[in-house]
Amino acid sequence: MAEATPDVMPLGDLRVVEMGQLLAGPFCGQLLGDFGAEVVKVEPPGAGDPMREWGREKPHGKSLWWPVLARNKKSVTLNLRAAAGQALARRLIATADVLVENFRPGTLERWDLSPERLWADNPGLIITRVTGYGQDGPYAPRAGFGSIGEAMGGIRYVTGDPALPPSRAGISLGDELAGTFAALGTLVALHARHRTGRGQVVDSALYEAVFAMMESLVPEWEIAGYQRERTGSVLPNVAPSNVYPTLDGPILIAANRDTIWRRLAELMDRPELADDERFASHGARGANAGVLDELIAAWTAPQQAEPLLKLMHDNGIPAGLTYRAKDMLSDPHFKAREAIIRLAHPEFGDFPMQNVFPKLSDTPGQVRSLGPELGQHNAEIYGGLLGLTESELASLASDGTL
Repeated sequence: MAEATPDVMPLGDLRVVEMGQLLAGPFCGQLLGDFGAEVVKVEPPGAGDPMREWGREKPHGKSLWWPVLARNKKSVTLNLRAAAGQALARRLIATADVLVENFRPGTLERWDLSPERLWADNPGLIITRVTGYGQDGPYAPRAGFGSIGEAMGGIRYVTGDPALPPSRAGISLGDELAGTFAALGTLVALHARHRTGRGQVVDSALYEAVFAMMESLVPEWEIAGYQRERTGSVLPNVAPSNVYPTLDGPILIAANRDTIWRRLAELMDRPELADDERFASHGARGANAGVLDELIAAWTAPQQAEPLLKLMHDNGIPAGLTYRAKDMLSDPHFKAREAIIRLAHPEFGDFPMQNVFPKLSDTPGQVRSLGPELGQHNAEIYGGLLGLTESELASLASDGTL
C-alpha cells in the first residue's frame, strides 16, 4: 500500500507522544495514528512495552499482536524514572499536540511531568490519561486492568450462559473500549482547543468506558426493579433473534422487527404465525421467544445453510454466519471493502491485519507501517526533532537514559 502524504491525512498535522504500555493507552495511540497523527511511542530502554511479548502464537519468537497495536508509530526509548529522562521527555512533549499515558494516577506528577508542569511549556497540550478508575475518587489509586473494568462496568455479569458464572469476550474488550473513548475525548479536546487555545485533561476510565455501553441497565433496576441477567445467545424480549440449526452448522437470524418477522413467517409457509396473538407484536414475541425459537429451529434444521441464507438475504431478512479468521480472509465482502490489508514484515512476510475504520470518503486513514523495533526512531526524534548531537545521544545511551 502506498504511503499517504501527511497533508491528505486527517490528523497529519498532529504529533502524539504515547507513554502508555500494554493495551488501553496504546490502542488510543493506534486509532490516532491510523488517521495520520505522528505517534511517538516512548518505551523503557531494554525491554520496551510488554506488548512486544504478548499473544499466544509467536512465530520467530515475536508477537503477532505488536505489529497491529504499534502500527503507524515511531519507537523511542527513554528512562522516565531518571531525572535526565524526565527532562528529555519534557522537551519532547513541548513539541506535541497530545500526550497519551496510562500509568496509575500520580505517576506523571512523581516524574515532574504533571499537567501544570507540561502546560507551562506547552499551553495547548491535550493530556489523555487512561486508567482503571479515573484520576479521582476513592478507587483511583488501585491497579486496574481491563478484566476488572469489565466486571465493575457491568458487562461481565450479563455475558455468558445463565447456568454458568459470568464469562468474557475473547478479546480485551475493556481496554479497547477505554482506548476508543480516550481517542474520542482527545479529538473533542482538540476541537475545543480551536476555540480556547488551551489544552485540557482527557480522563478515560476503563470501568466507565464499559459502563457507557450498558444501555438502560441502571434505570431498569432503579425504576422498574428489573435486574438484567445472563441470557446466553439472546437478548430478553427481542425475538426472533437467535442462532438456529441447519444441516451444516448454525446460522443467525434476526427478524425481530414486525415487518421482517412477517416476511420470515411467509418464507416458513406459516403466514398465520404473523397474526398469532403470541407473535403479532414485539412484546408478544419477546414473551413467547422460547416457543417461537422452537418453531423456527424446526424449519431451519433440515435445510442447508447456504441456500437458506440466500433465501434470507433475497427477502430482506438479516441473517449470517459466525465468522472466524479464516472466514474473514475468504469472504468476498471483506475483500471488496479492503477490510483486511497486507503489509510486508521482515520476519513474517506478507502480514494481514484489519484496515482502518471507519472509512472516510475524502481523507481516509491508512496503515503506513507495522509496529517498529525498540528505539528504531531514536536518532530521528532526538537528533532530527530535538537537535541532540550524536555524542549527546551516545552519552544518554551509555548512562541508561535511552
